[in-house]
Amino acid sequence: MAAKKADARPIIAVIAFLVVAMCVYFVLLGRTAVQLIGQGTVVSIGLGIGVFVLPLLGVWMVASTLRSGIEHQRMVAAAQDLGRDLNVDDLPRRPSGRIEKDAALALFEEVKAEWEADPSDWVSTYRIARAYDYAGDRSRAREMMKRAAEQYRAAKAATDA
Repeated sequence: MAAKKADARPIIAVIAFLVVAMCVYFVLLGRTAVQLIGQGTVVSIGLGIGVFVLPLLGVWMVASTLRSGIEHQRMVAAAQDLGRDLNVDDLPRRPSGRIEKDAALALFEEVKAEWEADPSDWVSTYRIARAYDYAGDRSRAREMMKRAAEQYRAAKAATDA
């Protein structure tokens, strides 16, 4: 019997609310920056420019985070369609819900051997990124997920061409 797919609507609603709240915050910051610049003193103009940079950085961060999240969800769906998603349902868990360290390390070694056999395969790179995360190595997990995303985009461009 297949596992019931979780309803993503509550998560999407929370993300949408947070994005709207951040947009309101960015508008308020931008308005404050314009008011500071409008005062005309050297200090207020300097502060206004500094405050104006914050919403620009914020918009960039929100957009890039959403773009990455959407791309990662597409990668998950594509890996599942290929039957190659990393299934961790049967691994032993701590009371916190995290996978037991020994089980995560064993999974990592298994996935590492698969990745070493074909490091150019985006699914193998995606799987090792997840295995790094389960094993607790978040920096390598992020690095490998970026690589997997690049490989995924290249593979998708090759199939679309």
